[in-house]
Amino acid sequence: QVELVESGGGLVQPGGSLRLSCVASGFTLEGYAIGWFRQAPGKELKGVLCISSSGGTTYYASSVKGRITISRDDARNTVYLQMNSLKPEDTAVYYCASPRGGGSNCPGPDEYDYWGQGTRVTVSS
Repeated sequence: QVELVESGGGLVQPGGSLRLSCVASGFTLEGYAIGWFRQAPGKELKGVLCISSSGGTTYYASSVKGRITISRDDARNTVYLQMNSLKPEDTAVYYCASPRGGGSNCPGPDEYDYWGQGTRVTVSS
């Protein structure tokens, strides 16, 4: 079964850190770009970051620059989202996704069609 599985979410205080993982099963991530998205309570799903197959980063959300980074470990079939200096407005369900057609470069945020089930991040004191 082909799937993307996110993990690592939880409750964290403002200023804290979390590392989210996106593990692929049933296929290899090598050669594919992967994006991270988030949906805050009552709001639309929005892109956060993408990493290309070669490790290049594309930011979809300027508000996370300097605080959130993306990386990949193809040997572990995993893409990570390292989130530092977290703010209450980072509270959301976070999803990883692969681009339509399985491209190696980061597309626009509307060009994804395969999603994980999400992991919830709550930033609160």
